[in-house]
Amino acid sequence: MLDWLRQKNLLGDACWALAGQLLSALALLAGTRILTELVTPAVFGHVALLNGFVALGVAVFAYPFICAGMRFTNECRNFRERAALHGLVLALTTRSTALAITLLLLGGALYCYFVGSEIGLFVLTGLLLAVTVRRELGIQLMIGERKQRGAALWQTSDSILRPVMAIWLVWGLGQSPEAVLLGYVCASVLANTLWTIVSDAWQKKHTGDRGFLGRQFERGLWAYALPLIPMELMFWLNGLGDRYVIGYFLTAAEVGVYAAAYTLVNEAFNRSAMVLLRTFQPAYFQAVSQGKSKDACSLLWLWIGAVVVMGVLGVTLVWLCKDWLAAGLLAEPYHAAGALMPVIAAGTALHALGTVMSQPLLARKRTPILLRGRICGALAALITLPLLVAHFGLFGAALANPVYFGIEALVLALLAKPWRKLRTERQARSVQSKSAMSEPDFDTIGVRAAAFSNES
Repeated sequence: MLDWLRQKNLLGDACWALAGQLLSALALLAGTRILTELVTPAVFGHVALLNGFVALGVAVFAYPFICAGMRFTNECRNFRERAALHGLVLALTTRSTALAITLLLLGGALYCYFVGSEIGLFVLTGLLLAVTVRRELGIQLMIGERKQRGAALWQTSDSILRPVMAIWLVWGLGQSPEAVLLGYVCASVLANTLWTIVSDAWQKKHTGDRGFLGRQFERGLWAYALPLIPMELMFWLNGLGDRYVIGYFLTAAEVGVYAAAYTLVNEAFNRSAMVLLRTFQPAYFQAVSQGKSKDACSLLWLWIGAVVVMGVLGVTLVWLCKDWLAAGLLAEPYHAAGALMPVIAAGTALHALGTVMSQPLLARKRTPILLRGRICGALAALITLPLLVAHFGLFGAALANPVYFGIEALVLALLAKPWRKLRTERQARSVQSKSAMSEPDFDTIGVRAAAFSNES
C-alpha cells in the first residue's frame, strides 16, 4: 500500500496539505482566542455576518469557475494549454466577482438607506470578497496541478496574516467590525501579492493564447460551472445560513457566540477533510481522466475510509473535551458555546462524508445530478433551521446541522453510487453513441475540446 501511495505521489501531497492545514488551523485558533478577548460577542457576530456575505460571493460567483478550471487542468497536455485554461478561468472569475461586488454594494446602499448604517462596512466587505477570490483562484489552480507545497504556503501565510493584522488594527483603532475587516483585507493583499510574484503557478500564466482553445471548450467550462452555481448557493445556505436565522430570531451577540463555536469546530473538521480532499481529489480526477477505473476506485474507497475514521474520532474527542475547548480557546463571554460543539461536530462530519460520496459525479462532470443532492440538503435546512431555532434557541441551530447534513449525505450517496465500478469517459461516449434519444451530459461536452482531452 505504501509503495502504491508513493508511486501516486500521494504521500508528498498529503504531507504538504497537512502542513498547510495544520499551520492555518493553529493561526485560526490563536487569532480567535485573542479576538474574542478584544471584541464583544456583538462585534464578533457582525463580523461573522459580513464574512458570510464574502463566503456567499466566493461560493456562487467564483468557485464554480474555479472548480471547473481545477477539473479540466488534468486534461491539459502541456504548459501552453494549461496557461490558456488558467487565463480563461481568470477572465470568467473576474467578471463574475465584479458582478457580485456590484450587487453587494447596491444591497448595502439600500440597507444603509432604510436602517441608517454606514456604507463603509459594505465597501470593506466588497474588498474582502475580491482578495478572497484572488486567493482561492491561485490556491485551487495550484492544487489542480498537484503543486501542494505552493498551495500550502500561500494558504498558511494568509491564515497567519489575517488574525495578526486584525488584532493589530483592533488595538490601534478600537473594537469595531471595520477594524477587523480592514485587517483581513490588508493581510490578503499582502499574501496574494507575495505569492503572485514567487509562485510558479502564476508566472507566465498569460502567455497562453486563449483563442486556440476554441468555443467548444469554453462552452464545456460553462456547462460544468453553471449547475454548480445553485449548488454552491445551497451549500452556503447549509453552512452559513444558520447565523442569519439566529440573527433574525435572537441577537447579534448570540450570533457571535454561535459563530465562535461553529468556527472552531467546523474549521477543525473542515481542515482535516481538506487535507484529504487536496491529497486524493487531484489524483482521483487524474485517474478518471486517464481511464484508470481500478486506480480511481481504490483511491475513492481509501478516501471514504479516511473520512469515516476522521469523523468518528473527531466527534468523540469534541464530546469528551467540549468544556476544556470552550474554556481554553474562547474568552469567558463565549463559554456557553461549549454545549453546542459536539452537535456541530456531528454535522460537519456528515458534511465531509457527503462531499467525498459525491466525487464520482464531479469526476464524470455530472454536476446537474449533484445539484439534486444539494437541493435536498437545502430544503432540509430551510425546514429544520427556523423550527429548531424558534423552539430551542442556539442549541436548536446546532441540532439542525446533523439533520440536514445527514439527509444531504444520504441523498448524495444514493445519486453518486460510489460502490459501483466507475465508468470512464470513453465508455460513457460509447454508450451514448448507441442511444440517439439520450440527453447529452457533461462527459461529452467537456471532451469535445480536442486540445484538452487526453482521449481525443
